[in-house]
Amino acid sequence: MKKDIANWGNYPVMESDEQNFIMLDDMARYVRNTETFIPRGNGRCYGDASLAGNTVCTVKFDKILSFDAATGVFECQSGITLDQVLEVVVPKGWFLPVTPGTKFITIGGAIASDVHGKNHHIDGCFSHHVEEMDILLADGNIITCGPGLHTDLFEATCGGMGLTGVITRVRFRLKKIETSYIRQKQVKAANLEEVIRLFEKYKDYTYSVAWIDCLKKGKGFGRSILILGEHANLSDLDAKQQSAPLQLPKKKQITFPFNLPSWVLNRFTVKAFNFLYYGKNFKKEINNTVSYEPFFYPLDAILHWNRGYGRKGFIQYQFVVPMEAKQGLIEILQRISDKGLGSFLAVLKIFGSQDSLIGFPMEGYTLALDIPVRKGLFEILDELDRIVLQYGGRLYMSKDARMRPEVLKAGYQHLPQFLSIVKKYDPHGKIRSMQSDRLGLTSQVDTPVYTHANTTY
Repeated sequence: MKKDIANWGNYPVMESDEQNFIMLDDMARYVRNTETFIPRGNGRCYGDASLAGNTVCTVKFDKILSFDAATGVFECQSGITLDQVLEVVVPKGWFLPVTPGTKFITIGGAIASDVHGKNHHIDGCFSHHVEEMDILLADGNIITCGPGLHTDLFEATCGGMGLTGVITRVRFRLKKIETSYIRQKQVKAANLEEVIRLFEKYKDYTYSVAWIDCLKKGKGFGRSILILGEHANLSDLDAKQQSAPLQLPKKKQITFPFNLPSWVLNRFTVKAFNFLYYGKNFKKEINNTVSYEPFFYPLDAILHWNRGYGRKGFIQYQFVVPMEAKQGLIEILQRISDKGLGSFLAVLKIFGSQDSLIGFPMEGYTLALDIPVRKGLFEILDELDRIVLQYGGRLYMSKDARMRPEVLKAGYQHLPQFLSIVKKYDPHGKIRSMQSDRLGLTSQVDTPVYTHANTTY
């Protein structure tokens, strides 16, 4: 049945015939007989990577196939969400090897976006922990691939935005834990220079991320709160916590009931939020032990928080520049401040080294911020793109809804090799999305116009 769909940024919106499947044979038959399609998980990527006229939705394809609680090897269908995995593995003393900032993505989506977390500098991306997976190809056949089996298909699928086929089964390795708690350290940084020094000082921490004030100027330019974490041991817990060290966090969720009016989000409200958020930490350093939920997934406690950016939706702009290109990070932050593009959720992280076919991370600094869609925004982001490329960086496809093809080509040096693998396994170009058409990766025939409400972009 056709309906309007959008991903988490609520931009763009398009009409799609979305099909759900429980049985693999039914999914294979549909794929084999459908002219074009794109795989789609829980719709938690931000842009248009999983939008198309025909979508193969995997959220009902969500069964656990096996779990070895002794070795931490987990096998499942691709539509299961991280939340569902955690509910099973945490009480047994295991955790996800890598997790992004939401637990509501599917395992298949985690691989298609090759998600990273606060621990990339230590543990890499999610794909680094995958032992093997099954891919349903465009012709309806299934191939099992992994780091040592059909390696080209495996590498092109990890970060390939679904263009190689539908991931149907995944086997991956978990991380051993003693408790479900995190030993957390928060350190205030007066400016950008200080937070960069702090990242270096605490580089041995498994998890690190910084909230950054993108609007502050002068001596406080780039002031931040660095948040560090380690999985807590039993000895780190108080007596009450030690009585149930692997208990799941209590579900405390509120719902954002409606889309905020666009005028609510402006330079002044963001400045006020940043002032309060930075000021909430009265001490230079705070150490405590918290459940894994508020540490990894603070926004998941607010259902539909994306409505806070208004009816027109928002863009999450995420880039990475090499470690030696700190000046590029400074220039981009200055441009963001000058243009008033401050975000409630501006997140700075450090990536470790990674040499992958189409994955986003490279050793360097990555900044992500959410910006409401408004007139003139894309022109400003085009300016930021030029700075990113000038300093040898690139943008994250999983967050993208407006990048130009030449920006993608300049940022991803292995793009020709990736496209040759896609063509090898999908010679007729059946698998395509709004994003792949926009970026010139697939056919341009019948590319839909971007619309949102009464506005066309």
